[in-house]
Amino acid sequence: MCRKIIHLDLDAFFCAVEEVRNPKLAGQAFAVGGRPDKRGVVASSSYAARKFGVHSAMPMARAIHICPNLKIVTPDHNLYSELSKQVMAQLLKVTNLVEQVSIDEAFLDVTKIDEPIDILARRIQTTIQSELYLPCSLGIATNKLVAKIATDFGKSRSKTDGPPNAIHIVPPGQEAVFLEPLPVKALWGVGPKTANRLSKLGIQTIGDLAQWSELDLIRKFGKHGQLLALHAKGLDDQPVVTSHPIKSISRETTFTYDIREKEALQTTLKSLSIKVGAKLKAKQLLGSTIKLKLRYSDFTTINRQITLNHPTNDEEIIFNSVDKLFTTFWKHGQAVRLLGVGVCNLGLPIRQLELWASSPNKDQASEKEQRLHASVMELRSKYGNQILQWNKLED
Repeated sequence: MCRKIIHLDLDAFFCAVEEVRNPKLAGQAFAVGGRPDKRGVVASSSYAARKFGVHSAMPMARAIHICPNLKIVTPDHNLYSELSKQVMAQLLKVTNLVEQVSIDEAFLDVTKIDEPIDILARRIQTTIQSELYLPCSLGIATNKLVAKIATDFGKSRSKTDGPPNAIHIVPPGQEAVFLEPLPVKALWGVGPKTANRLSKLGIQTIGDLAQWSELDLIRKFGKHGQLLALHAKGLDDQPVVTSHPIKSISRETTFTYDIREKEALQTTLKSLSIKVGAKLKAKQLLGSTIKLKLRYSDFTTINRQITLNHPTNDEEIIFNSVDKLFTTFWKHGQAVRLLGVGVCNLGLPIRQLELWASSPNKDQASEKEQRLHASVMELRSKYGNQILQWNKLED
């Protein structure tokens, strides 16, 4: 039995939500994002703004320059998250095989649903529009790769001034034919560097890539070459996964103005470490690799990491580790635009770490630790992260 996979993408999601909240924005050139005087970037742009070239990830100052009448709307991420949950709840009424891949995207496996796929897709689209007033586009194929590309293809062919509300179906057996004329960068795993390497080999389209043997692509690209060969033929056996393990936890901040004072930067690292540690504890996770992200004012970005002998969720250990990386790799006096702290290689603790190793009752020690951590987190939530710090006692 051929699989039936639907990829759903909410059209200009943040902007669509803002139009529901404020109907006067409909048809206007506006962008959701940060202020231009505070280094804000565009998170989402309306279709009217896109005509001027405004797009996501663009600096807001640049967006204002190319679209002087652009309205700027401050993001409301809590609202976006809530509406995203409502969309996913609607999809779960169709099938329990729903994989949310981002706040505005999901895959559905509807193989076992007998309803004709075109009618089912239109029903899903109509339900989300009528119940939540949100437009969406769908791609349908026998696998996730082609379904995702079908969504993008359908949206690109829309001739409306507003949301595309596209539905594009790739019939079973037509995957390679559908992909053949498309640019090779449409494939998963083909970023700018890979696209450039392929171009040097005379490969411009997915059809060009499909002409190469798997063996030759492996010789050129290693293990990645095998995936390229399969994907170029429209082959993808990835299942729709209903849950994903957390691979990393991180926090970062972009400064309103460049910072070059070491103490101020270390204070920020401390605050970020506390937030990461708190998240790890809330998820009951430990991590063994500590990561530093450092971006200078010229946008040069470095990422460095260190692996500990023992996994941790302790903010002091996280800070001490990331501070060592910072001290080693930061160019003294150079202005910093962004700092980030992350922890990866995560796992569940084998046992609770004991604050009172001498306690004769290990369960009691564990309970005391949990109560202590809960009290600390409650105080921090009320009065800020700096209200309490861990200090080691000297003998």
